[in-house]
Amino acid sequence: MFALIKLMQSLIGALHSEGTPGQLAAGIALGSFLGLTPLVNIHNAVIFAALVLLNVSFAGGMLGWALFIPFGFLLDPLFDWIGHTLLFTPSLTPFFTSLYNMPIVPLTNFNNTVVLGSFVFAVVLAVPLYVAARLGVTRYRATIGARVRQSRFYQTVMASKVYNVYKMFRP
Repeated sequence: MFALIKLMQSLIGALHSEGTPGQLAAGIALGSFLGLTPLVNIHNAVIFAALVLLNVSFAGGMLGWALFIPFGFLLDPLFDWIGHTLLFTPSLTPFFTSLYNMPIVPLTNFNNTVVLGSFVFAVVLAVPLYVAARLGVTRYRATIGARVRQSRFYQTVMASKVYNVYKMFRP
């Protein structure tokens, strides 16, 4: 229950934060990589490090991750097809063979069709997702953001931060 409240606080806090719409949209786009691709790969460690180190919204990244996990599972057959097509294209076989013989690249698991297909899909989706999220955040803040701040739901979720502070200091 408290995890759900914390997630709602993070989402609402990110939408109403002082961060730019671009920062929130970049966080969502990076988080989508984590949600779409299988988790235990070195490229996800790089994406998570970028999410932490770059000036993007970490809450937006966690939101993107949470939103795209179900799509990652649902689109696995498509990812398998994309990866299979790329790996077994005769003109790309020497490229993937040389890539796999490099020292660190095998840790990416790009020899797995689902991993390769989901990564390529996430790369193709990143720019349109960034543009759509930036536009959505801008419109949200311009149109209904003020009304949401005055709503009883928003005030309840934001008021529950008092409980989180209390929970930190209790023995």
